[in-house]
Amino acid sequence: MENNALVNIKKGYLNEDFRFFHLKDKKNEEHAFHYHDFNKIVIFISGSVTYAIEGKYYKLRPWDILFVGSNELHRPIIDSNEFYERIIIWVNSDFLKKQSTEDSELLTCFNIAVKEKLNLFRLSSENLLLIKDILFYLEKAIKEKDFGGRQLQNAYFIQLIVYLNRLMLGPKIKKDEKDIQYDERIVNILSYINEHLTSDLSIENIAAKFYINRYYLMHNFKNQTGYTLHNYILEKRLAKAAGFIKNGIQAIRASEQCGFNDYSSFVRAFKKSFGLSPKQYFKAIKEIQHSYSKDNEVDRDYPFRE
Repeated sequence: MENNALVNIKKGYLNEDFRFFHLKDKKNEEHAFHYHDFNKIVIFISGSVTYAIEGKYYKLRPWDILFVGSNELHRPIIDSNEFYERIIIWVNSDFLKKQSTEDSELLTCFNIAVKEKLNLFRLSSENLLLIKDILFYLEKAIKEKDFGGRQLQNAYFIQLIVYLNRLMLGPKIKKDEKDIQYDERIVNILSYINEHLTSDLSIENIAAKFYINRYYLMHNFKNQTGYTLHNYILEKRLAKAAGFIKNGIQAIRASEQCGFNDYSSFVRAFKKSFGLSPKQYFKAIKEIQHSYSKDNEVDRDYPFRE
């Protein structure tokens, strides 16, 4: 029986090339803000859903596409009175990097979404037919157990990613602004925080930099993100540190590179967030990697998180 800490790590970690979920349900369930170690594509099909991502709230229309970058805090706000149908694809960045070429970086679609602070892409009727067609064959290949199944799945998946990148790089359909709600100052503050995690990010310094009253900042920040300013910064620093530790960087160095000035405080915060010490976390990641490489089979009980 797995402990809760390991289950939570699995929810935020992806060892496979990608994972594909086609879901339709009606659940009276409230989702908390969270992030993943991997990138994620959400293709909304039907229902009544608003997706909150890093301070922006997207009211989705059928066949809208969301690009959610790794470590971006997000949550869906779902009307449980309607059936919610969506396709969710977890995307392994390392896999896309290996498939990229010098002139075709397959992570571009996610990079553009982060750079432009706009996670939503709205398809034209012409593009919709193309994307639907690729998704149909991708899902069909995933369900089949025939010869070369894994290779065929990866081929359709790469085809999908290539076309999504082309769409993101091309002219975009003008989005209805009423479908995107946000406070521009808070979004700019979020960007500043993510670009300056090693800096002094005290409430006083941020309020002074953006010429905002500190009490107004604290109140609006919590309203827009669901986090206090302190907890948001802490979560982002811990997420970045966890990524460093996963890649073999010593915990003390990872803490320094993510803005923690006191190592013992970092370890306490890390353990509180992940349920494991940095050393135990690194060991758990290696066990997950070893388990996957050993049997090379998809774990059908892999914990799903919206």
